[in-house]
Amino acid sequence: MQCNIDARGRRLRLISGILCGTIGGALIILALVRDPWSWRLLLGGVGLLALGLFQVFEARKGWCIVRALGFKTPV
Repeated sequence: MQCNIDARGRRLRLISGILCGTIGGALIILALVRDPWSWRLLLGGVGLLALGLFQVFEARKGWCIVRALGFKTPV
């Protein structure tokens, strides 16, 4: 994987990844405490947690999947 984002993009992805991961973890905990069968909250939480972890990975590696696919991004 070749570095395709600058320090500003890395910082933005790290912050958004931590935010998504935190919200996802909170949704998972809420789903398990509120009702173990509330699969919508659990699924949303797992999805946000996975997205957040992937964004942290992108920030760490300095690589963006959207840019790797050929799209131009402002950051």
